[in-house]
Amino acid sequence: MTMATPSHGSQHNGGNIMANHVYKKIELVGTSEVSVEDAVSTAIERSSRTIRNLRWFEVTQVRGDIVNGKVSYFQVTMNVGFTLDEG
Repeated sequence: MTMATPSHGSQHNGGNIMANHVYKKIELVGTSEVSVEDAVSTAIERSSRTIRNLRWFEVTQVRGDIVNGKVSYFQVTMNVGFTLDEG
């Protein structure tokens, strides 16, 4: 579940051309008792409340906790990129 980070130059993205953006990259850690996908979604949705212009993510690590022989929660570390506001 890794999404490639944008390369330099123009890109084709769903019919729109994206011209030379500058991205800031941060690291987030999401957790969930349900699944890895839910941990990713939780981190993205929560961070989108305070960070504008989220554009991509890259999962760098998946971990979890085991209790009594069963997975009790998932923890996902990811890099998240967002475009900077024009200045």
